[in-house]
Amino acid sequence: GAARALKNNVARRVLFTAAVLLILLLVLIGVVLVREALPILRVTSLIDILTSQNWHPTQMAFGLLPFIAGSFIVTVFAMLLGVAPAVLSGIYLAEYTSARRRTMVKPVVDLLAGIPSVVYGLWGVLFVVPLIREVIAPTLDSALGARFPLFAATNPSGYSVLAGAIVLAIMVFPLIVAVTDEVLRNIPAQLRESALALGATRWETTWLVVRRAGLPGIAASIVLAFSRAFGETLAIMMVIGNTPQIPRSIFDAAYPLPALIANAYSEMMSVPLYQSALMLAALVLLVIVLMFNIVARRVICRLGAGCA
Repeated sequence: GAARALKNNVARRVLFTAAVLLILLLVLIGVVLVREALPILRVTSLIDILTSQNWHPTQMAFGLLPFIAGSFIVTVFAMLLGVAPAVLSGIYLAEYTSARRRTMVKPVVDLLAGIPSVVYGLWGVLFVVPLIREVIAPTLDSALGARFPLFAATNPSGYSVLAGAIVLAIMVFPLIVAVTDEVLRNIPAQLRESALALGATRWETTWLVVRRAGLPGIAASIVLAFSRAFGETLAIMMVIGNTPQIPRSIFDAAYPLPALIANAYSEMMSVPLYQSALMLAALVLLVIVLMFNIVARRVICRLGAGCA
């Protein structure tokens, strides 16, 4: 009746308003950051800032390249370490565990996803950094360091790209597992039954049918994990060394963009243009994550998720 149509109309308008407000919030954040970054862009070109390795605020040098490179390198290494085990764990949880075992494992995965980042950071300082300093770095350096500079132990402290990558990989692991599990469990059982009826093994059914059907959702979980890892601040700041340089080895220290903003914001008032440089760093961080999500969205569409 008329009341039902009214409720439907009101609900549609409320949801539309909420969606518009989300878009406006993103635009507002971008506008504020652009406005705050304009002072430094009036005296230095954006290309110079993005390509310079010089970071000396007291000398009016605000090169962001080491921080951008540090963010990309540690995030890529974290995804290399974490994605494959997480996806396989999600497949196992969805396809191979019994209902009883799943009820025990799933809450643990959810708990890991909810642990504050500072706890992961402290664990990294107390366990990962000493492990790299005393075991991993000497072992890899003696075995591969002479032939491959990537594994040369150039930094004896243990606070390194590898430490940050391990902590980030563990942080995004439960997120990918949880999303992969939910995606695969929502795939119709008829797909599995059809493949099994044609003589496929359990693994062939999982890998060729279920995985392919769930690929867009799995890809979306990886995109979400990358965005979280790229923007992570506290945990990474505690273990990566915070040295403004482009790392040449996985044992070198680095300095990601979020850590720069968090560390330097308290001292910006004493140096002209420092605040503007940090706001530009925040704008660059926002644009990189936004562009990655747009590109990833197109890739997910091509994988068959379908896009409106």
